Amino acid sequence: MTIEITREVNSEKKHQVTDYINKVLSLIEKENITQEEAAWITKETVDGFRENVNPGFLSYRKTVTKDGQFAAVEWSDNGACFKDVNGKEYIDCLGGFGIYNVGHRHPKVVKAVTDQLKRQALHSQDLLDPLRAMLAKILADITPGDLKYAFFTNSGTESVEAALKLAKMYSERTTFISTTRAFHGKSLGSLSGTAKGMFRKPFLPLIPGFRHVPFGDIEMMRKTFEVCASVGEDVAAVILEPIQGEGGIILPPENYLKQVRELCDEYGSLLIFDEVQTGMGRTGKMFAAELYDVVPDIICLAKAFGGGVMPAGAIVAKEEVFKSWFPNPFMHTTTFGGNPLACSAAIATIGVLIEENLPERAANVGAYFLNKLKEAAEGHEEKVLEIRGQGLMIGIEFHQDEIGYEVSKGMFDRGILVAGTLINSKTIRIEPALTISYEEVDQVVATFKEVLNQVKI
Repeated sequence: MTIEITREVNSEKKHQVTDYINKVLSLIEKENITQEEAAWITKETVDGFRENVNPGFLSYRKTVTKDGQFAAVEWSDNGACFKDVNGKEYIDCLGGFGIYNVGHRHPKVVKAVTDQLKRQALHSQDLLDPLRAMLAKILADITPGDLKYAFFTNSGTESVEAALKLAKMYSERTTFISTTRAFHGKSLGSLSGTAKGMFRKPFLPLIPGFRHVPFGDIEMMRKTFEVCASVGEDVAAVILEPIQGEGGIILPPENYLKQVRELCDEYGSLLIFDEVQTGMGRTGKMFAAELYDVVPDIICLAKAFGGGVMPAGAIVAKEEVFKSWFPNPFMHTTTFGGNPLACSAAIATIGVLIEENLPERAANVGAYFLNKLKEAAEGHEEKVLEIRGQGLMIGIEFHQDEIGYEVSKGMFDRGILVAGTLINSKTIRIEPALTISYEEVDQVVATFKEVLNQVKI
């Protein structure tokens, strides 16, 4: 009897799940949804986050969730904008933390992925997959200096993990130097390089051998090299973001990166540039390394690498370094890294960046944007501490976290999405699509000025 009841319950549950799946798939299929359907999607989303994903998201992203009941639920996107499930359009100045460099759903990237999907989605893992070879060749052609060999990943933290392992295998050294305010990811290896204490403390001890020095302080970097050498803990590599993103859009002092390169050469250490956020045209060059005329030994890519359509990442390294993996290419692998869909997206993305001169456009539009934001902030020096940036990677730093939060919330209510850095609103970032129009920039600036006028301190 008990077994029969259980079977009936299981059968009923299966029907419920199947019905729910079919309803969700039918909504995905629709180009337009009704108000009733939008309300159902919103309720299911909020309830699902509360009961099955993580209720912390509802309180954490307070600028987009009111009282844990109503939430802005994104549903569609195009160009530099996206729409919520109720049809309200937002200019996306967060850009998925730097994902949408070529815009939302660029037609050439979508077409490349769709065309590949029609033929083959994933590869067998055993035979040679052509797009991986072709993408690696393209990367060797466009990356700075003599960077040559590529390894493909699915995300930024995976790219950093690969770079750290490659550096260890190359030199058999175990000491790494990172910097304060650095963000390199949250898996255990990359988290060891990340500097944010609140992310690190619950998981201590992390990977041993990491030293952190102040970003931009070349003398402290030099002393750390000297100390490590004197105690027999020679440095395997220095890992840096050329411009710190999550740390608050921090630009390096003049010649700092060149001096770090010289120190690495002097001590036989590698230089790893984490360009997960600065790469693919964001700063006004295809790679920020080009801005500072420095060639790293390994460069890490992700975020915008997949064109805002596919999760994709990579490291590209010099042959002298990468050949550590020649004898056994299975020393570090990933099932989905370099899959055909991701590679097709990355190839198309690079094509769009070059054809549409988006790095150059980022430099020009970014300079305009930065100047207009500074003009809008005039007279509000008691609220705004500094506005800084390079290309379309801009940070607005406020005197207090609360001011940044109120500005973020006010802009979101008026159809502009921005966000803080390292779960802090003291500095909010502006990282729109590199395709953003001047008219949209003017709209963002006007909204910022309006909100700034209304925020009380």
